[in-house]
Amino acid sequence: MGEKRIILEMGTGNDLYGRYYTKAARRAVQDALHHSSITLFSKLNIDHSQMRVEVTIAVQDREQVDCVLVAQDLPRGRATVRAVKGGLNIADETSDSLHVVATAAVEAWLPDQAPAYKLSS
Repeated sequence: MGEKRIILEMGTGNDLYGRYYTKAARRAVQDALHHSSITLFSKLNIDHSQMRVEVTIAVQDREQVDCVLVAQDLPRGRATVRAVKGGLNIADETSDSLHVVATAAVEAWLPDQAPAYKLSS
């Protein structure tokens, strides 16, 4: 049985003074999660463990993101996280600080439920 994407949420997060890419990434994921309330699991009696979650984090220095730690923030499903080039760094030369901005896309997939349902005539 194939899968269907049931959720696509985006979020942004930042770390203003620490240059900590993982903190910005985690905040971006939390921002995305706070936009969702999924009732279909209880309504259709689907176990959360059936859900596969893919998270894409965009930052300027993808090697600085601890993807395992970001995945631990996801409350449901089987999560994978990958970091890609993107996001934004904003330098403040007067204070020698760097502000890190991350963006996150959170996608959730479930096995195709269509075969379980039949339209009545």
